[in-house]
Amino acid sequence: MKLGVLNKPFQLRVVRRLTAHSFPHATISHFHSNFFPKEGKSHLNILLRSRKSVFEQVSTFGTVILSILVSLLVSSCAEEQVYREIDPEIEGGSGKIYLGREIADVMVSESSYWLDRPERDLEELPTRLLRSLDLTASAVVADIGSGTGFFAFRLAELVPSGRVYAVEVQPELVDTLQVRADRMGVRNVMPILGTIKDPSLPPNRIDLALIVSSYHEFSYPKEMISSIVQSLNPDGRLVIVEYRGEDATIPIAEAHRMSEAQIILEMESVGLRFRETKDVLPQQHVVVFSLASSGDN
Repeated sequence: MKLGVLNKPFQLRVVRRLTAHSFPHATISHFHSNFFPKEGKSHLNILLRSRKSVFEQVSTFGTVILSILVSLLVSSCAEEQVYREIDPEIEGGSGKIYLGREIADVMVSESSYWLDRPERDLEELPTRLLRSLDLTASAVVADIGSGTGFFAFRLAELVPSGRVYAVEVQPELVDTLQVRADRMGVRNVMPILGTIKDPSLPPNRIDLALIVSSYHEFSYPKEMISSIVQSLNPDGRLVIVEYRGEDATIPIAEAHRMSEAQIILEMESVGLRFRETKDVLPQQHVVVFSLASSGDN
């Protein structure tokens, strides 16, 4: 098998795992010379600089190679089964498909002015949404996809003795959140730089995770929601707010709207339990989930 037919990130993952096993420098170099294309050899040289003194373990080399390749290929195949790529088919779509839905293109920080547009209060009625969340003053809340803090700072007022984790994956927006918190003197908003797969929240800590009009853009929704699930305390809730995909009259690109059924499908696929859909907003679904193990109260 020639690994040269595989992409370079995959090749590098194999080499890193080989070096982690402390195989002899000469043995790995021999493997690399025979299975990797010439132009990739510099990556191995860099990785092996600190691996000069090793023990003779050639007898297990083939077994480890096989196990590494199998584990990496299984991992790659698993991702391909969860997601697939197509040419974008709908307005605002990315071409990446998850559970039958085309994931939307991500709004970049330069477009964040849209999040603070003056008419948003009238269009989305944020006060009505926040009132429906039934938060206690000491609640710990995560605002996922916080943007410039449109909801985070409103939430902070509702939980004066609690905390709001304002999560963003774009460093520019995290900086904006911190500057805004400092300027306003708000001490219970904590900006967090997450990743596209993990919001970097503390485990078993969150009373309410709120995702407003951003879940449809998640590049890795399965991984992201699975990470959020780990952050919820036993009675924690996840609330998804999305423009209604069933209403074509809403002037929002199709990929940036979701049906109630699709939201429920995707949340239940990672083990969450559907609790209710709150009919409180004129254009958006407000869908509430809890951990599957939580009670009915």
